[in-house]
Amino acid sequence: MMHLPTLATMLLLAQSKSPLQGLAIPFLSGLVLLTIFAVLIVAIKQYKRCPSNRVLVIYGSRIKGNRTARCMHGGGVFVWPLIQDYQYLSLEPITIDIELSSALSKKNIRVNVPSTFTIGISTQPDIMNNAAERLLGLAERDIATQSRDIILGQMRLVIATLSIEEINQDREKFLDLVNKNVNFELNKIGLEMINVNIRDITDESGYIEALGQKAAAEAINQAEIDKSNALREGAIGTATANREKNVRVAEQTAQGAIGEKEAERDRRIKVAQLEAAGVAGEASAAREREIAVAEQTALAVQGKKEAESNQRVKVASLEASAVSGENESKASIADYEATLEERRAIAKRRGEVAMANAQRDVLLAEREREQARLEKEQIVLQEIEKKKIEIDAEAEADRIRRIAQGEADATLARYKAEAEGIQQVLMSKAHGYENLLRICGDRKDIAPSLLIIEQLPQLVSEQVKAIQNLKIDKITVWDSGANGSEANGMGGSTSNFLKGLIGSLPPIHELAQQAGIELPEYMGKVSQAKEEKSAKNKPTMTKPNPESDKSA
Repeated sequence: MMHLPTLATMLLLAQSKSPLQGLAIPFLSGLVLLTIFAVLIVAIKQYKRCPSNRVLVIYGSRIKGNRTARCMHGGGVFVWPLIQDYQYLSLEPITIDIELSSALSKKNIRVNVPSTFTIGISTQPDIMNNAAERLLGLAERDIATQSRDIILGQMRLVIATLSIEEINQDREKFLDLVNKNVNFELNKIGLEMINVNIRDITDESGYIEALGQKAAAEAINQAEIDKSNALREGAIGTATANREKNVRVAEQTAQGAIGEKEAERDRRIKVAQLEAAGVAGEASAAREREIAVAEQTALAVQGKKEAESNQRVKVASLEASAVSGENESKASIADYEATLEERRAIAKRRGEVAMANAQRDVLLAEREREQARLEKEQIVLQEIEKKKIEIDAEAEADRIRRIAQGEADATLARYKAEAEGIQQVLMSKAHGYENLLRICGDRKDIAPSLLIIEQLPQLVSEQVKAIQNLKIDKITVWDSGANGSEANGMGGSTSNFLKGLIGSLPPIHELAQQAGIELPEYMGKVSQAKEEKSAKNKPTMTKPNPESDKSA
């Protein structure tokens, strides 16, 4: 592009060269002005300004660095025609609803975490370039689809690393992990997470609801405890205030009485002190006069004695100084000789120590060499054998432990099955006893008798087993059908069943007494007279004769 001064200069030169060219000057001027106007229009049209809610992406040639595009947020830039082009990326937020369901948590509990994510294109330079490479030209729906897949995968990954308690209670940690993981993956395609809203957290097993009920119950219990504590503190405070009030009143009353007594005491003490002070003043004056006379006499005697003492001390001090000088000279000579001997001993000791250290170093070196040889030849093999023994011992211990665990599990299962069977039997018995009591109605005392009668065959059987090996000398036989039935023409016991049944009560009572069983009242009682009569009427069977049995 030519500058305006250059064009003007050319026009002047052309005008000065030939007057015939004057007609071309207006044409050339118009052409120059048209060119300048066209250049200005192109420059204005190709200068692109980036608004605050968009990212300007310039692509083509003349891009600095190794980047495929140049991204700008704000400002303006000239876009070269033909060799460059541009597009805008919107920075408006995109809202994505994530209906995450059946996500597997750390404890293998599936949870539902519906949430709402707000994302948008980042304005950081590196992330803007990622957006220009991967999102340029895509519609908002396509961007939301890609982001939804990324967010779902990262949400499942985060939930898999957390337990239900951490997800439900520590929301800050959960959201922090979501921000880190989701942002890291979204940045790869040029997006960033603006906000996340966890709408609710539920699980299919009802575990979270149970935790909430537990927390509510604990909160209610704590509130009740706090209320009780507050009431207790209030009652204690009221009682304490009343006690302090009574104590203060009593203290003030006592202080008043004490003040009166103290005032009376102080008055009496003051009077006594004044009287004693007068008497003491007179005695003190007489005593001080006698003390002054004695002190002057003592001072005179003391001065004389001090003069004699000073004389003796001076003489003794001079004699002691002379003796001390002689002793110090002798001590110096002795110290010098002792120091000399000590230095000789130290020098000898150093020589012996140096020799001992040298020998010790030689022995240590030999020991280390021998130890290294032993470690190389024997200790390594011993370590290998030791490891082998340890491994075998651990394998054997593990086998024994597994066998013991299996036997313990089998024993536990058997005991559990036996316990369940016993429990079912006892429950059936309890149900039968309950039905029996319900059938008896108001006569609850019949139920034990019925149970005892039901067990009579077994009791008789047990009694027979007890006496089956005994030798019996005498057997008493009683027949209910022989009570004159044939004489009266009434047939046997079968035709007179009721009479036979009533007549059979004595032996039943006797059998029950032998078995230690008390029969119910509706089965009758045998009086003493009847018992004696029946005892007299009972036939007696003597010991059977073996010979008669044979003849029979």
